[in-house]
Amino acid sequence: MPAVTVENPLTLPKVAAKGDAADRPVLAVTTAPSGFEGEGFPVRRAFAGINYKYLDPFIMMDQMGEVEYAAGEPKGTPWHPHRGFETVTYLIDGTFVHQDSNGGGGTIRNGDTQWMTAGSGLLHIEAPPESLVMSGGLFHGLQLWVNLPKADKMMNPRYQDIRGGQVQLLASPDGGALLRVIAGELDGHEGPGITHTPITMIHATVRPGAEVTLPWREDFNGLAYVLAGRGTAGAERRPVHMGQTAVFGAGSALTVRADEKQDGNTPDLEVVLLGGRPIREPMAHYGPFVMNSQAELKQAFEDFQAGRLGTVPAVHGM
Repeated sequence: MPAVTVENPLTLPKVAAKGDAADRPVLAVTTAPSGFEGEGFPVRRAFAGINYKYLDPFIMMDQMGEVEYAAGEPKGTPWHPHRGFETVTYLIDGTFVHQDSNGGGGTIRNGDTQWMTAGSGLLHIEAPPESLVMSGGLFHGLQLWVNLPKADKMMNPRYQDIRGGQVQLLASPDGGALLRVIAGELDGHEGPGITHTPITMIHATVRPGAEVTLPWREDFNGLAYVLAGRGTAGAERRPVHMGQTAVFGAGSALTVRADEKQDGNTPDLEVVLLGGRPIREPMAHYGPFVMNSQAELKQAFEDFQAGRLGTVPAVHGM
């Protein structure tokens, strides 16, 4: 980790908050419980226990792995439906194949992102390719669910395949932090992901002892999830480590810092920074459906059972 990097971050455009920016305080630090998803791959539930008012427009996020599979062990998910939101799958290590009932999908590898707008609904499968199942190997990634506003919930499904080389690379002024802007923008630098709900998604690598303070839109919320390593969040330096989420309060800047000494299995602090403009609409969420009311949830289940979200192809090509 990570798949997308540069030898010398000082060659990249520099980003830093202005001196008079108001640093966001840390309201809470939560620890993700571990579980299993799909056919049995390990996940950490990054947002478990966080009040939705601090998450909106994000619904949930799973850290998938990090796990070193032996031959025959790699797992995925069975066919399942989605409606009313977007899934963002960011693969740090490994290979994942996506396919849906409309014939969409693709393969993502080290550093790639697949952005699937479920919209009005589809059936979907995610699985490792046969070659990875046979050989085993490292698998590590994230899946983020982003809500859609009521006006966009029934839009036509679509995909964005974002290759690792397309992400916007930035650095802190001293080169101590490498920033990968996957979606949204940071200080005028735009990432490749096109979002219906305005958000920013950044994967930051912070070297031991380095600190970065980034400008952060005041109309966005702020979250920092630690993929690996240990450090602090906020100007008050609240300790955070792998599997923890820092929830930030209001302000115009966001600070993270890496501890001088890191764990033996990771050289740096690896953190995902998320911000989004809250939708502030009623949310009815059950399983793979995210709607605005219980009646809309019921309709989604009925449409799924009636085959109106699509049918599983006879041969899915995995």
